[in-house]
Amino acid sequence: MSAFQAPTGTRDLYGADGARVEALVARFAHLAHLAAFGLVVSPMFEDAGVFRRGVGEMSEVVTKEMYVFEDKGGRTLALRPEGTASVVRAFVQHRPTVPWKAWYVTPAFRYERPQAGRYRQHHQLGVEVLGSADPDLDVEVVALLAGFYAAVGLERVELRVNSMGDVGCMPAYRASLAAYLGARAGELCDEHAATWERNPLRVLDCKRAPCIAVREGAPRVAEALCDACAGHFARFTAGLDALGVAWRRDDFLVRGLDYYTRTTFEFASLALDAAQNGIGGGGRYDGLVEQLGGPATPGIGFGSGIERILLACEAEGLASLGETTLDVFVLDVTGGAAARDITHELRQAGISAERSFDGRSLKSQLKQADRSGARVACIVGPEELAAGSVTLRWLRRGLDAAAGPDAGQQRVERGALAATLDAWLR
Repeated sequence: MSAFQAPTGTRDLYGADGARVEALVARFAHLAHLAAFGLVVSPMFEDAGVFRRGVGEMSEVVTKEMYVFEDKGGRTLALRPEGTASVVRAFVQHRPTVPWKAWYVTPAFRYERPQAGRYRQHHQLGVEVLGSADPDLDVEVVALLAGFYAAVGLERVELRVNSMGDVGCMPAYRASLAAYLGARAGELCDEHAATWERNPLRVLDCKRAPCIAVREGAPRVAEALCDACAGHFARFTAGLDALGVAWRRDDFLVRGLDYYTRTTFEFASLALDAAQNGIGGGGRYDGLVEQLGGPATPGIGFGSGIERILLACEAEGLASLGETTLDVFVLDVTGGAAARDITHELRQAGISAERSFDGRSLKSQLKQADRSGARVACIVGPEELAAGSVTLRWLRRGLDAAAGPDAGQQRVERGALAATLDAWLR
């Protein structure tokens, strides 16, 4: 019988990859906390109607990619394909005080062709803010994501922004775009030649060469914006300038979901292939709460794929992301009880510590200590045990060659162990 493997389009994250994911989430959580966002954890599956209404009945996400199933109670459910609709559903259900600022980290599921940085189960970081239409909030949300990429160490990142207008000015634009596309439908890619009438905006989002060629002559949404939407966009971009967030306008940036209004934005990694270089983005969705049964409530948010971020980090040579250094490895050849107690004591003092198990020899423990990457070895032999002491020995002294005793080894009383190590490792 062959061993089971992870399903196609999924992968296991562990070891160095797991550490990188942990580092990304920790940094994002810290920045979100600084901006007064609170964590929201919603179910991985919802009534399928949440996504059909929220994402769009005719969107590719719903019609082609969403995992839909019937549970044992006969309910039609769907695995979450993206983060926003679930958070908005939670808002409609619980009605928290506005503005409600929420952040999340979640798996998302889409049945699509697996490729680099895109999996059938991928993972997203994101924020949503509900209850304010202030363009300064758009600035805050975009600046948070830009700051996150900078904190991770990404430098080759470009921000593109646009405005989708609102229910007042968008219908006229859609009509003019439809008229333009209708005259050139035969020039579109095979998919959009058959579907452009349902949602002409999706042609602008297409990455295939025929649609890209056609859209170059398409009417620009900027020319159709009403005064209110144009003013909102001007305030938004002025805010980005004031905060030093570089951006460029992209008239064809419409994003891939149906719920966006006014502000849309996307960050691209210039270190990745242009066809698959989006690492995060979002926009304003001022009608989505109503679509899910709530009162008229403006909102804005973004999602950023963790796998895409890791791919961009790799492309920029950020190999150290998520690397952690173990402080101490405890070697005990007196039966293991001392190692048990010492590792617990050091961890309580905020010093990372590991030990060997299964009664290994000193030689075997020394090999394990070296493989662990620990900076210091803490050795307990019969002599140390009898004297109530340990021997500390540098394994890796790092940049501070003067740290610790000159000989690189020191006998320390057990009662002074944590304080001594703190001075060594500082």
